[in-house]
Amino acid sequence: MEFIITIINLILHLDQHLIWLTQNYGLWIYLIVFIIIFCETGLVIAPFLPGDSLLFTLGALAAVDSLNLKVLFVLLGIAAILGDTLNYWIGNLIGPRVIKKKKIPFLKEEYIEKTQRFYDKYGNKTIMLSRFIPIIRTVAPFMAGVGSMKYYQFILYNIIGGLAWVSLFLFGGYFFGNIPFVKENFSLVIIGIVIISLTPLVIEYIKHKLNKNKSTSN
Repeated sequence: MEFIITIINLILHLDQHLIWLTQNYGLWIYLIVFIIIFCETGLVIAPFLPGDSLLFTLGALAAVDSLNLKVLFVLLGIAAILGDTLNYWIGNLIGPRVIKKKKIPFLKEEYIEKTQRFYDKYGNKTIMLSRFIPIIRTVAPFMAGVGSMKYYQFILYNIIGGLAWVSLFLFGGYFFGNIPFVKENFSLVIIGIVIISLTPLVIEYIKHKLNKNKSTSN
């Protein structure tokens, strides 16, 4: 049981353990982060996996020559595109049953509602824009499949959004990691990155609680 808990903790907080993993697992780190990004974008039940902070931290590690930036960009770009593609086809495959039951197993209804509002506002561009919003990033391609969005439209936004997302955070981390202060205080900076990446989720949680309290009081 302790081993399982350790593994789960390692996956959920992978961005905080990257330095240790890189030092101890060498080239295997590329496969590990590929799988994490693929699952975070490809499995609708896994929106809790690290995404933005993981990419940013990987870029920072590449800046101190612990990882190869070009290899990371190619691998994670492919992982992001393939992940969304898998998510789309899962949604497309089970779509009729989902519509019939009006409920998706293992997925909170609030996530679906939030994603649907995003679709109502941005249409098919949601696939591209949602890349930069945790949770919606994972749910949007699934909902596109459920809604039978044309695949040729989906794949275009998928590729553009996937490469833009990986580029922004990976290269952002790389250039940030080249700052002398960051190199000298790398561990502290990584902790700061994780805290900042979690801030939007905390804000959303507080908003949700406040709205829930308001509706209850009314």
